[in-house]
Amino acid sequence: MPKKVPMRSCVGCGEVKEKRMLIRVIRTPEGVVRPDSTGRANGRGAYLCPDPACVAKAEKRKALNRAFACEIPHEIYEELRRQLEREGPPGGAADE
Repeated sequence: MPKKVPMRSCVGCGEVKEKRMLIRVIRTPEGVVRPDSTGRANGRGAYLCPDPACVAKAEKRKALNRAFACEIPHEIYEELRRQLEREGPPGGAADE
């Protein structure tokens, strides 16, 4: 029996994709919002496509604010953009 692939939806564009192809952003129990490069950190998670357009869309629509029920500073979105430039998409999504 094939293993079930976990799917998540992007808070920016709403597309459902494999969890490993998305970037996880968390709000820790202490209330700190940050990208989670491991995908395993404790906290409430939201997912974004590894696409600067999706990050911009999420920022414009305040999607992370809604997902975490708190105000998300502009710096978090900037950090996500820098991470995309540095590391590229997670899970080898570049060869899609």
